[in-house]
Amino acid sequence: MRARARVHPRLTWDLGLLAVTAMLLAGCGVSAEDRPRVIDRPGGPHPVGTSPAAQPTGQLTETICFVRDEQLVRVDRQVSDAATPVDQIRFLADGPTSAEREAGLSTALTGASRITGVRLVGREALVDVADGLVDTGRTDEMLAFGQVVCTLTARPDVDGVSFLHDSRRLGVPRADGSLSTGPLTVSDYPVHR
Repeated sequence: MRARARVHPRLTWDLGLLAVTAMLLAGCGVSAEDRPRVIDRPGGPHPVGTSPAAQPTGQLTETICFVRDEQLVRVDRQVSDAATPVDQIRFLADGPTSAEREAGLSTALTGASRITGVRLVGREALVDVADGLVDTGRTDEMLAFGQVVCTLTARPDVDGVSFLHDSRRLGVPRADGSLSTGPLTVSDYPVHR
């Protein structure tokens, strides 16, 4: 009688796993093709060594608040890049475009020197103002503060706006004539479309 050679169970397991892996790998991959072909990158084809074409300008919408007939009015403006809070204040200080002026829009913010800075702290925008915007007691003062609040709170990252003068919170007029040290929201000023 011949003695049978005994195969270790671990070796059998390893050989079986190797065979299954080889079969699975043989079924994966790209099948052979007769001719080479171009494979488009996600977002469309781009020649090697070039970047995709820039997105056309005016693809983002920024909400800016101007004044018409002593009332705040929201205006959607097409811009090429997402505006920062500083950009938005500049838009307000620059005033409406010629087309917006023809539609009867104006700004109560005249001159960039009235607002000297803006920064975000959490979800609150802190706006530094110069003497020219403090205590004028005029309707356009309320409209100027309202323009800033309406514009900045249209941002998804801003819930409220506070104004500072000489590093102290400033009491600013709300639409009802009361003073608030903030944070102010668009609900403090009636806004029209």
